[in-house]
Formats: sequence, structure tokens, C-alpha cells
Amino acid sequence: MTRHRYPIQAQDVEFTAIRAQGAGGQNVNKVSSAVHLRFDIHASALPEPVRERLLGLRDHRITTAGIIVIKAQSSRNQAQNRLEALARLQEMIDRAGDIPEIRRSTRPTQGARRRRQQEKTGRSALKQLRAKVTEG
Repeated sequence: MTRHRYPIQAQDVEFTAIRAQGAGGQNVNKVSSAVHLRFDIHASALPEPVRERLLGLRDHRITTAGIIVIKAQSSRNQAQNRLEALARLQEMIDRAGDIPEIRRSTRPTQGARRRRQQEKTGRSALKQLRAKVTEG
């Protein structure tokens, strides 16, 4: 089992059992096996930088109030759907826990600039040769 840097606290997560969508007949119509997981980012025990990166993620599952809503319904079993929803939330938190590498701006080398300029000059000369010849 992999260790997570920011494990989810049980008190931070709220589960709601709902009926699953789609085909499945009688089982789907009468059994609430799908799960809605709600995770309030602001009220969680996560460190502040991780919370800020979570709120900054462009993800449709994060509401404007800062609540992550994950729906799991792939299994016929409610317990498995709960585990799947928790795994998806943990993956989202782990993604936000990764500190993005800051890009250092670089400049083209002098040789690269010289080659580019020579290429432009050559292309310009080629285009000049395509022009109409004037009597002069």
C-alpha cells in the first residue's frame, strides 16, 4: 500500500448514498449503491499551501464554495464505491501536494541568434528573386 503525504481525515469527509444512474434494472432502481463524497477544502486539516493549490485546480468537481464533490457509481456495492471515491479524492490531493517546478527563463544562445538571422536573410533573398525583373 502506498503512503500518502497528506492522508484524508475521516472527519473531513461526508458520504451520501444515492441511487445510481443508467441501466441496471431493478437493482439500480431500488438500491442506493452510488456514493456522493463531499470534502470541504476550507475546513480540512490539510496544510495551507496544499489547500490553496487544491482551490486553484481547474476541476469541475470543485464548487465555488470550495467543496469537492465526487460521485462514484461504477460498482454495484456501496462499500466499493466509497473506496473508489476516497481513492479519487486522495489522488486529487496528492496532485495538489506536488509543488510545481518554477520555470527559469532562458535566452537563445548567440550562435542560435546568428543562425536565425542568416536563415532570415537567405529566405529574404530567395523571395527577392521571385519578384518581377525591372528594366534598369
